[in-house]
Amino acid sequence: MNIRKLIRPRVTNIYQQKKTWKRWLFLIALVIVGVSLWYTNTLVKNIARDERNKITTWANAIQQRANLVNYTGQFFDSIRNEERDRVELLAEATVKMVEAGDNEDISFYLKIISNNTSIPVILTDAEGNINEAKNVDFSTDTVKKLTPELLKEFSVYPPIVLDYYSGNLIYFYYKDSHLFSKLKVVLDDLVQSFFMEVVNNSASVPVIITDSTRHEVVAWGKLDSTRVNDTVYIASMVEDMASGNEPIGIEITGRKHFIYYQDSFLLTQLRFYPYIQLAIIGIFLMISYLLFSIARRSEQNQVWVGLAKETAHQLGTPLSSMMAWVEYLKTKEVGSDTIDELQKDVNRLNTITERFSKIGSAANLKTENVVEVVYNSIAYLKTRTSNKVSFSITPPQGAIILTQLNFQLFDWVIENLVKNAVDAMAGQGSITIDIQEEDKFVVIDVTDTGKGIPKKMQRTIFNPGFTSKQRGWGLGLSLAQRIIRENHDGKIFVKASIPGKGTTFRIVLRK
Repeated sequence: MNIRKLIRPRVTNIYQQKKTWKRWLFLIALVIVGVSLWYTNTLVKNIARDERNKITTWANAIQQRANLVNYTGQFFDSIRNEERDRVELLAEATVKMVEAGDNEDISFYLKIISNNTSIPVILTDAEGNINEAKNVDFSTDTVKKLTPELLKEFSVYPPIVLDYYSGNLIYFYYKDSHLFSKLKVVLDDLVQSFFMEVVNNSASVPVIITDSTRHEVVAWGKLDSTRVNDTVYIASMVEDMASGNEPIGIEITGRKHFIYYQDSFLLTQLRFYPYIQLAIIGIFLMISYLLFSIARRSEQNQVWVGLAKETAHQLGTPLSSMMAWVEYLKTKEVGSDTIDELQKDVNRLNTITERFSKIGSAANLKTENVVEVVYNSIAYLKTRTSNKVSFSITPPQGAIILTQLNFQLFDWVIENLVKNAVDAMAGQGSITIDIQEEDKFVVIDVTDTGKGIPKKMQRTIFNPGFTSKQRGWGLGLSLAQRIIRENHDGKIFVKASIPGKGTTFRIVLRK
């Protein structure tokens, strides 16, 4: 039974199956990731919409609360104006009562004056002498003149000036009533609580409240407390907030303010969550693929080493016997040419056995002249290839280019490349080997005039079992790559290939 016919088709088809599996797995992974991202993005959008609705509700509540504060301020203004009117009426009543004749009824004026039980009032002449005072916290018996302290206290509003008689003026000084003063404290507390409620909002959004100039910060919340005094930081935050959300303009007790706010930290996180999830999934898949590749490569290495060691072991016994037979034939009357050829082949088998035994072992590299090694390898291969194949090597024999090599393994690489080139040329053509020395590397190009390698196959020709030949095992280039990479820490790859014209393999070795 021909074992090669049974194994080779399965080996050569495995890479096509591998591509098909990869495509299906890639498509399935795309579907899973796509569905996951779609669902996550939908969920994030719903949460973001709810979060945005909270912010909108919060902004509307701010406007309504501002309207309430403004209405309260307007109500206090009306009380203030009403008290002003009452003071003016009180002043008029006082003057009318003084000017009234003996027969004139002044009970109405007296009633107006007596009904003032809340507004502090001071009546003075032009020199500031106090003629009358009501609802004040001092006695006119002790305080006869309007002192600077009293003048300042009662100058919140301009005094009411009346012509008493014949150009004699009287001045009515007044201030807010006790009730209005208490209400004003309530209004101030209401405005302050409004600002505090805005900055300490339930929507958990960063907030900055400025005055009408948009430069002076009135209040802030949900910001870095260590940087709120940094004008550059505040200006940057205001600019960022204005670019993201239209500032809310409000008028509080007659003063214009602007409320700048930013999306909450949760909303910002949700916006970037799908991208973070995609990155995490990508990193996970990449790490999984790398670990799987490392495990697979380790398993392949073990198979390679085991196969090579077993091959070397199986070749060892018959090789020893053949070497003994060669020595025996030397004692008989056998032609020296025949014995020499047998000796060469036995030595070659011994070299092959040593090659297999070194697979998987630590590389024993020595400083070798790579030019001499290549010439020796080609000299052996010339006698076992067609005369229609010509070889060209540069530089000429005798040149010295030193590098670290394992002679037996590197010779195997050259042999595999040359044999593949001969097969690609169908036993007719030319093989050129160019050796160049660089600062840190030695570069060897092996060029043939064969049928070339299709571009889609250039990545798979080094895979174990891949072959385009009817009787090939597909191990030569794979072994060559392993020897160069693993044992010599170098590189081997297809430098160029033109269908119908030939292929160039390049080997790069460290000096």
